[in-house]
Amino acid sequence: MSAGIVAIAVVPDRRIGTSLWELYELSLACAVFGIPHPDLADPWYELRLCGDSGEGGVFSLRTDHGLDGLVGADTVIVPSVPEAVVDDGEEVPEELVTALRAAAASGARMVSLCTGAFALAAAGLLDGRRATAHWQHTAQLAARHPEVIVDDSVLYTADGPVLTSAGATAALDLCLHLVRTDLGATVAGQLARRLVVPAHRPGGQAQFIEAPLPPSDDDSLGPVLQWATERLAEPLTVEDLARRARMSPRTFHRRVREEYGTTPLQWLLQQRVARAQTLLESTDLPVELVGDHSGLGSAANLRRHFIRAVGVSPSGYRQAFRPSARPSRGR
Repeated sequence: MSAGIVAIAVVPDRRIGTSLWELYELSLACAVFGIPHPDLADPWYELRLCGDSGEGGVFSLRTDHGLDGLVGADTVIVPSVPEAVVDDGEEVPEELVTALRAAAASGARMVSLCTGAFALAAAGLLDGRRATAHWQHTAQLAARHPEVIVDDSVLYTADGPVLTSAGATAALDLCLHLVRTDLGATVAGQLARRLVVPAHRPGGQAQFIEAPLPPSDDDSLGPVLQWATERLAEPLTVEDLARRARMSPRTFHRRVREEYGTTPLQWLLQQRVARAQTLLESTDLPVELVGDHSGLGSAANLRRHFIRAVGVSPSGYRQAFRPSARPSRGR
């Protein structure tokens, strides 16, 4: 697998130029894909900024390609749409819709960050697919595009070649997921460390949505979950974690749901798959021992969970992401 060309569609708001919120998600994508890290992967991604230059407002922005530059890219990212599209119901610019359809038809992986989902939806690229956006805008997205399966409980979605993220920092979660998919968990983890963020945040938007929760005097779940990640090879159960947290299994399940937007078993499975990815990349352990050390058990059980979560077999993943086995890439 290779990094390839990442093209970002920039569509400044005609009324206010480039806003702070537009720049936030745009800058996250540029930080991940636009700054080379030759010690992690060489070559790194090639970044294109495509669209109109934004004048006025808080900042001005210069692009190096028109929207026709989206065609030919391996990955196309729409970081946002003008606020009038979301707040006032204005149409997504037709030139953007046309360019996105052409890029998708050429085989590009299509990605939206936050309100960029409105653009992918307008282009028909989310029809019948699971998608998300910032939780403040998911109701509008669902109402305007009922053919889209809107999920406001997740940080990002990956439905085939189309991926969407929630707002703000969830955009960074999706960008790191793309790096993990393209270049492996080790590279994504090292990049996340440089950005001083978690390589993978469990849970979803449920932990951020403004909803009244019953008062609780319980301590954070962080210590018990950290305890669990240090013992993934052991046959941990929800009852074990609940006992460690000094809660009933039912209360522990509810607390994990509230704070992480997932179940304890799903959280544990995510951590074990991530551990298996690291072992496959960084060691020569046989697949059977990778299953043992990650807590996924037999080779057959490892394979089943790994393919479901990552999309390839453990041996295929190792062949793609072991540094010694990865051929040099050039364009």
